[in-house]
Amino acid sequence: MLMPFLAFLQSNPIGDALNNTEWAFPMAECFHIVFFGMTIGTIMIVNLRLLGLAFPRQTPAQLVQSTWVWTLVGLVVTILAGMALFLSDPRMYYFNLGFRAKVVIFLLAVLYHYTVYSKVASSSPSKGVGMTVGVISVVLWVLVVAGGIFIAFI
Repeated sequence: MLMPFLAFLQSNPIGDALNNTEWAFPMAECFHIVFFGMTIGTIMIVNLRLLGLAFPRQTPAQLVQSTWVWTLVGLVVTILAGMALFLSDPRMYYFNLGFRAKVVIFLLAVLYHYTVYSKVASSSPSKGVGMTVGVISVVLWVLVVAGGIFIAFI
């Protein structure tokens, strides 16, 4: 059932452009990495505050208010570029355990970010709660990056 769908995805205009144009795949990869860096960077700003390591004059809620647009834009561009990269070779990515782990952890990280994390960071959490939420967030996003790195090695 899945194989015909992957075969269908294998020949698509986006994948063809990425595979047959010298600059398209590297450009998509650059967008994916740069905007993912922007997303993680804005999230880490808030995490550093939750962990009590930086920005003592601002509350986590103020930092969330200042960064949420950049986080969302980065996330949207990252996802779109990632989907384009997937279409360059759907069969290879689908069967790659590093990719599958990255996608699962990424979905968990995004779900955590827009539920528990957002609720805690937008309130005035106690030091213990803030640190716990910050540590979980850091671990999830580091695992997403590790999953992306291991796509090439698995």
